Amino acid sequence: MSSVWQYLTLGLDRETFGIDIEHVHEILDYREVSALPQAPDFLIGMIDVRGQSYPVVDLRTKLGLPRVPATPATRIILLNIPMEGRAMRVGFVADRVFEVTELDSGELEAAPEVGGRWRSSYIAGIGRKGDAFVVVFDLAALMAGESPALLVPARAA
Repeated sequence: MSSVWQYLTLGLDRETFGIDIEHVHEILDYREVSALPQAPDFLIGMIDVRGQSYPVVDLRTKLGLPRVPATPATRIILLNIPMEGRAMRVGFVADRVFEVTELDSGELEAAPEVGGRWRSSYIAGIGRKGDAFVVVFDLAALMAGESPALLVPARAA
């Protein structure tokens, strides 16, 4: 039985990732973030959006990729992630946002346990969009995890 679900696709480095659209609140152009003292490397600070505070995570750093300067394509994706019985508000900085796309959740493949580039515990599955792969995040595991998601060091561009 087919169960098609919508995902926001975004680009980091040369890869495409997906976030379940039900967790996406809003997508913003990149803006300056107020720094937080003694925050983990991946937490670049806070922003205020219409009276709501959002901690902002550099998704590249969280995944173990090198940090890069913002470009005109850089976006902040505001999310509500279910964590321990409540919704955690957070913003993810992505290199670019592509589109909302449909993937058949019944056809999502499990993340490879061996030989993959990404820590499988942070991945809900891997889908296909045409000839490209879409790595779908398990947002709760990604936010709860202490280790970078990248298993294999990134090559210099």
